Amino acid sequence: MSLQIPQPTAVLEAANRIAGIANQTPVHTSRTLNQQTGHQIFLKCENFQRVGAFKFRGAYNAVSQLSKAQKEAGVVTHSSGNHAQGLALAAKLLGVKATIVMPDNAPAIKKAATAGYGATIITCPAIEREAVCAQQIEKHGYTLIHPYDNPNIIAGAGTAALELLQEVGPLDLLFAPVGGAGLLSGTALAAAAVQPTCRVIGVEPAIANDAQQSWQRGEIVRLTAVPNTLADGLRTRFVGAHNLPILRQYVSDMLTVTEDEIVTTLRFLWARLKLVVEPSAAVALAPVFTGKIGEPGQRIGVILSGGNVDVAELAPLFAD
Repeated sequence: MSLQIPQPTAVLEAANRIAGIANQTPVHTSRTLNQQTGHQIFLKCENFQRVGAFKFRGAYNAVSQLSKAQKEAGVVTHSSGNHAQGLALAAKLLGVKATIVMPDNAPAIKKAATAGYGATIITCPAIEREAVCAQQIEKHGYTLIHPYDNPNIIAGAGTAALELLQEVGPLDLLFAPVGGAGLLSGTALAAAAVQPTCRVIGVEPAIANDAQQSWQRGEIVRLTAVPNTLADGLRTRFVGAHNLPILRQYVSDMLTVTEDEIVTTLRFLWARLKLVVEPSAAVALAPVFTGKIGEPGQRIGVILSGGNVDVAELAPLFAD
């Protein structure tokens, strides 16, 4: 069966569907950041989204389009945290039972928040989460709302970039972090819909560069183990079947950053800009902040994907 790959117009439709329900998050600018990088940078702060991450956008867009029978049966997903929270809240708002399969190493703060939205949580080793999720579907008849390999998730995620482009006008470059590529796929579709000249660039940890390899080869490259990157939201082993065709058609480049570069950028965002974001969000800014982007004076957008972080756990990273 052929895949139904979402088109750029799907992001516009998703924006209408979630209007008044998802937050229209602020765009942050910084003279210090602009001076240090030599660019004019616009940070789309999805850490101020409902559940603290962009994931709510796609989750609500997806659950709201289920049939009555699907809603009555309930939904299930596997997630390290942000999608778990987004789906839990979307399901709660729409009166749908949600079951979340979470890896046993997911941050405690994300587990607690997911439970707080009323979802049932099942934990398992990260490598087994897809299999456990499939067992739940077979046993209960749940509908899978995949974290990224789902057209409605992709379209909903793209509404963050759509809002950014509509608010600040033309951009030369637009950066988004990459895990399974739901956000990057949606971001690329949004740019294609309203500003095709904007170059969309994905960024992922160097030790978790499956998306970069997949984009370069034109086929899904699967990592053999879950990468142990600080950016816990990007610990996926492979991109989705719906995502890769979008990346190949609309994404201009795929970059990687080291764990040290993630920490350096995260420190700046916390200490200088007073933006408490999670490491996955810092990944998107890292190439710009660490001077990997040439041609000074460009207008650059960055999607800061979320802010669900255990501050006490990460604070020692910044000790001098």
